[in-house]
Amino acid sequence: MRTHSFALISALAAFPAAGAPTFSLPVDCELGETCFIQNYVDHDETSGHRDHTCGPLSYDGHKGTDFALPTTDAMGSGVNVLAAAEGVVLGTRDGMIDKVIATKDIPKLNGKDCGNGVSIDHGDGWVSQYCHMKQGSVAVSQGDQIARGQVLGQIGLSGRTQFPHLHISIRDGNRVVDPFAPDQQGVCGEGQDTLWDHGIDYVGGGLIRVGFDVGVPKFDSIKSGMAGRVRVPSQAKALVLFGYAFGSRPDDEMTLTITGPQGSVFDHTVTLEKTQAQYFRAGGKRTPMGGWPKGIYRGEVSITRDGAQLDQQTITLTVE
Repeated sequence: MRTHSFALISALAAFPAAGAPTFSLPVDCELGETCFIQNYVDHDETSGHRDHTCGPLSYDGHKGTDFALPTTDAMGSGVNVLAAAEGVVLGTRDGMIDKVIATKDIPKLNGKDCGNGVSIDHGDGWVSQYCHMKQGSVAVSQGDQIARGQVLGQIGLSGRTQFPHLHISIRDGNRVVDPFAPDQQGVCGEGQDTLWDHGIDYVGGGLIRVGFDVGVPKFDSIKSGMAGRVRVPSQAKALVLFGYAFGSRPDDEMTLTITGPQGSVFDHTVTLEKTQAQYFRAGGKRTPMGGWPKGIYRGEVSITRDGAQLDQQTITLTVE
């Protein structure tokens, strides 16, 4: 179960620049539940980076919006990429494998950083590009007339990427356009118009998933979706709760709490020291003599920022 009381900067109703198209959500998932926005367009024209709110959810030179999945298992299940507006397919690429690219392997991409993808001409110089799609999933061809919401393929892990996501970039001629702030490239922090046909709220960080395990899991196991159990034996070596999250800022706090049939088991708060795109924290207790009492255990992970709750998730575990 999940509750939200995010610090939000809400998008305004759609009032695009004259002649600009509007765009719909390009992924078939529920923002804040089954997917989330990891990165926005970079509005810092120097070597630094900042998103359209002056927050850190971007990186130097990033030219699009990244709609991310919580795990590679979710990618394997198949999440559709949707055309954000009607138009004509300019080009496609498919056949690149889905894998995390190490820095040393970037040159091997030969400039195909986008991976498998689709580009669509919306007329009057407006073009959208969809990157990192799953190998073998591209469902359209050059010259196809595309309707808004039509399936283009699926979210993948192809090209220059570290996590499964769709990168969508929008251009007006040669100009990169941030759909959250179409007339404000290079500045941030003010009220903005938007090109989204339905307002999409800005979320400056939060939980991706939480889970129980019998030890502190490896980060790769958490990101893949392999970490996490719903049942453990009473003699399991330990009871550990983890929180996997994105968009940390210095002095954010993550609290991990475990309660069981006999009350409190674990309660700990950790202060985060730096900005990180993705991170996790975990904590728990070793199994007591005689084992854990059988029954239902409840884990709660919350993140606070500047004294206000940013996000919170709960999960249950059965000890048998």
